Amino acid sequence: MAVGILLVGGFGTRLMPLTKYTPKPMLTVAGLPVTEHQLAMARRAGITTVVLATSYLADLFIPYFGDGSKWGMKLLYAVENAPLGTGGAIANAALLLGTNESIVVFNGDVLSSHNLKEQIRQHEEHSADVTLHLTRVEDARAYGAVPTDSEGRVTAFLEKMENPITNSINAGCYVFNPEIVASIPLETVVSVERQTFPELISAGKKIFGYIDDSYWLDIGTPSALLKGSRDLVSGKADSSALLRAEVSVHTQQGLIMATAEVDSTATIDGGSCVGAMAKIGARAHISGSIVESGAVISSGATVIDSYIAHGARVEKNAQISNSFLTIGENISMQA
Repeated sequence: MAVGILLVGGFGTRLMPLTKYTPKPMLTVAGLPVTEHQLAMARRAGITTVVLATSYLADLFIPYFGDGSKWGMKLLYAVENAPLGTGGAIANAALLLGTNESIVVFNGDVLSSHNLKEQIRQHEEHSADVTLHLTRVEDARAYGAVPTDSEGRVTAFLEKMENPITNSINAGCYVFNPEIVASIPLETVVSVERQTFPELISAGKKIFGYIDDSYWLDIGTPSALLKGSRDLVSGKADSSALLRAEVSVHTQQGLIMATAEVDSTATIDGGSCVGAMAKIGARAHISGSIVESGAVISSGATVIDSYIAHGARVEKNAQISNSFLTIGENISMQA
């Protein structure tokens, strides 16, 4: 059985101001932290031991996730004193595993519904050194391209280019032979994408690509975060994490967590989600938005395509669109 490392140490610069007080993997999508959805994916694939590789605002993870027993998992925490890059973070986290099993590495910026269990199976069938999840996109110019040969072996890691030679890109989920992880230097800034993988290919190591075009989204920007949440609520993306959550209402139009207070005259649509203990007043309209736990949307307010963080408040009859309220912020804009 494989074990996992979840990279959740980034600063979330592209998600500011939402990440000023909250690490990006703890931001809510479809009523739950991003990390909780990723752990559900790991559990579906049979992974029950995961190290969270943390750095920025690291102390906010443990109060929520604890030892993982609530989810039938064993969670460990590796804290970086200074950012070490993806490779350095993986090497640091692996010290807590001490295993001969395959090590699956998840990127904290990604929502994916791909078949991880099959990715692991193919990795072990090939006795591969690393197997990467690859996904195909219509326009690969914004990404690094990852070509493979007829046997599925990765032949190169190419930087962004105007005319990519393939539309297969790195989707950010890797299965490692533990010996490869052990070879990454400790306490050193290393990028597996820019250093480790190209070096392994040059050395003739067995680097395979697992191509799966299931739902995949980089949620590194506020607009992408909203899209990911709407896709989870509507069922476009796998939302199995919600099976263990306390949910009051879940339709394709909206998700309301069990302890939220939503007035019967309020409208929740467009794939919106309303977090635990949030309060939605009379005649309020929430569309395509995320309302985090403890937030308040007062009577008559309209919130469209917006992120309302924990404890934030939208006052009576205010109308906002494409807005991102941080923790404790109040807004009273009128139409």
